[in-house]
Amino acid sequence: MTTRSVPIVDRVSDAFFALDTGFRFTYLNERAETLLKRSREDLIGRVMWDEFPQTVETQFPEGFHRAMDEQVSVSFEIYHTHLETWFEARAYPSESGLSVFMRDVTERKAQETTLAQHAAVVEAVHDAVVTLDRNREIVTVNGATETILGADRTELVGEHVETLTELAGIDGESAVDIGRAITDVDVGNADRSQLEVAYVGPEGDARMAEFRFVPIEDNTATVAAVIRDITDRYEYDRVVTSLHEITRWLLESDDPEEICAIAVHAGSDLLDLPISGVWLLEEERGYLEPVAGTAGAHDEFGGLPRFNPGEGLVWDVFEAGEVQLFDDLGTIDNLYNPDTPLESEIIAPIGTHGILMTGSLDPYRFDETDIDLISTLVENTRAALDRADREQVLRDRTAELERQTDRLESIADVLSSDLKDQLETVADALEEETTDEWEFPLAEDTVETTLDRAERLVDDIREFARNASTVGTRTRLDLEAAIEDAISDSQLEMDSVVVVDGSATLRADPDRFGHLLETAFDSAAARAKGDVTIQIGLVGFDDGGSRGFFLLDDAAEIPPTAHDRVLDPTADDETAIDGLGLALVRAIAKAHDWECSVTNGDNGGTRIEIRDVTTLERTRE
Repeated sequence: MTTRSVPIVDRVSDAFFALDTGFRFTYLNERAETLLKRSREDLIGRVMWDEFPQTVETQFPEGFHRAMDEQVSVSFEIYHTHLETWFEARAYPSESGLSVFMRDVTERKAQETTLAQHAAVVEAVHDAVVTLDRNREIVTVNGATETILGADRTELVGEHVETLTELAGIDGESAVDIGRAITDVDVGNADRSQLEVAYVGPEGDARMAEFRFVPIEDNTATVAAVIRDITDRYEYDRVVTSLHEITRWLLESDDPEEICAIAVHAGSDLLDLPISGVWLLEEERGYLEPVAGTAGAHDEFGGLPRFNPGEGLVWDVFEAGEVQLFDDLGTIDNLYNPDTPLESEIIAPIGTHGILMTGSLDPYRFDETDIDLISTLVENTRAALDRADREQVLRDRTAELERQTDRLESIADVLSSDLKDQLETVADALEEETTDEWEFPLAEDTVETTLDRAERLVDDIREFARNASTVGTRTRLDLEAAIEDAISDSQLEMDSVVVVDGSATLRADPDRFGHLLETAFDSAAARAKGDVTIQIGLVGFDDGGSRGFFLLDDAAEIPPTAHDRVLDPTADDETAIDGLGLALVRAIAKAHDWECSVTNGDNGGTRIEIRDVTTLERTRE
């Protein structure tokens, strides 16, 4: 190297040093002194490998020997551990040795490492990431873009962004919005921009995406577009909004069965739950009764079962009061139907009203999103059923007030006519007695009978006045025991006979039911004018009709033309021989949701039938 070249290499920004054919330093510029942290005086004439022995195990010897032996230029990057520096080395051979240029690229390598890490992150994320230059041409595309849009990334790079919007099936108006958002971010009008856009997925299905645009600092790209598929979230929001709309329909109904039908079909149509049903608690008998089901449920099972207390998972969940998911029914014990075709199911209590159950023929069909949506549906259904209950209570109270008004009017009619008749009978009997001793043997029985009837009439009126058409808490009663208690409190003569054919139990208000039997017995006693035989038996168990019981007496029969009138508290003709008696029996029966009728026996007498006693159960044959 000539001395005239020294000033030139001293002025270059790279470190430069020269080696002779024996790899001895012949020259170093100032930048090389700084980079190697040694002065020229220390290194000139010395062998590089001796002065920097740590380089022997690096690419320096291999690269420099190759350049010298083959007389070709070489370049490589190397990390100098001792100096903690990355170097880019370029060696140019000549007959006299090597000219070596070295550049500190530590900062660049750090940037490249960071960029590589960022690129790895971008490549790993599930969102599509596309970078654009100022001409709106695509610079980079990550792998998720291919998954979301179904496009080959190699076909997108270098293309205008319109290629992407066309490929995704984005409509013209939305494409314009995307272009405007990119411009706003690129020119600094906005720090970021976000849009929700409908697009067509790789399978040709309609989907929703969220486009976010942010500025970036890159040698070529200026804007990054992050595209996230939000179809599931969008659908979830749509379903939740629809569920709130359905809540309005639920609250407009006051019929529990209609409310449950709306809930079931909402689950089927909105939540894609084709095998679903709702069961409501039948409070009187204590079981869960199916009231609504999807067509899929009926197709699969041919009808929904009734669940008695303690049967299957349904009762466990209902009593626990919390929604439960069963991913794999094949691993669950205590199934109501071990042969069920269902593989997974969700059971959701509707407050204390009942449960909603939905199932699938596949295991692990449901997830937390399904649980959230079903929970929302059953909560809205519970609110609607609560409202329906309140409305029913209000209607019942209104109807009861109307019945009380009618009843008071009826009582007034009875008091004004029947008591008047009884007092006139007493007066007539007294007028027939002319002796001074106040003895009237002919009238005595008439007066006593009349006063007894007046007393019974007052008792009946008192019972009506205290609201015979309502009942208190129902408990399970033994029919024979209730009959025995009623006999002892009735007007039956000592020699009267009551024959009970068949033992049974039923649920009823003990006081009201006892008064029903007592009043029926008093009616027979009043018509018998003495001893009477009463047969009591069960009906509906053998003939397939509604369950109940009958009372057949051998007293004077009530004429067929008067059967309806004796059940009417306003009746004031000769058929009302026992005051409000049978009308009171009918009122108490109706309060229990039973039906009461009066007919004649095959061999005479009067037969009172109480039907629709759904809780009646035989205790022995």
